[in-house]
Amino acid sequence: MKISAGDIRVGDVLNHNGKLWVVLKVQHVKPGKGGAFAQTEMKALKDAQKLNERFRTVDTVDKVYLEDVDFQYLYRDGNDLFFMNQSTFEQIQLPVDVIGDSAKFLEDGMTVKVCLYENTPISAKLPPSVTLEIVEAEPVVKGQTAASSYKPATLSNGVKIMVPQHIEAGTKVIVNTEDGSYVERAK
Repeated sequence: MKISAGDIRVGDVLNHNGKLWVVLKVQHVKPGKGGAFAQTEMKALKDAQKLNERFRTVDTVDKVYLEDVDFQYLYRDGNDLFFMNQSTFEQIQLPVDVIGDSAKFLEDGMTVKVCLYENTPISAKLPPSVTLEIVEAEPVVKGQTAASSYKPATLSNGVKIMVPQHIEAGTKVIVNTEDGSYVERAK
């Protein structure tokens, strides 16, 4: 869909120079002399390349509409992840690097939001947090009970994170899937 460059907003996905770009920043400038323009900072969806582009407000750009669809994670085969559409039961394959570091938190049967452009998967997003069990944690050292001190621990999926001193092996914890940080003890 064509839109005026003056209508570009942060978060829009544009088809520019044969690539899909997500708008990270936009500044609409009306100089005293000359025509108004939109100064944008964009990131390519495929390869994370960044681009600063200036569009005159009289220009038109191609805004792309993406569809978020719930897919169920099935399994991993080497560097490929397999998912199933929960409404059509169609299976898709995505490279691990589409999800990035968050892929280590994928669990069988997990529901993942896959972003589609013209029925082609572009990206995938895990739930914001997962509940996992601590299988190994260092014992509490007497005298190190300050609230801000953390110790290393290993989760049931093999990932190592830092947890507060009071967390012991066998405790279930909630972990942020974006950065792998401890959130809280699971209830």
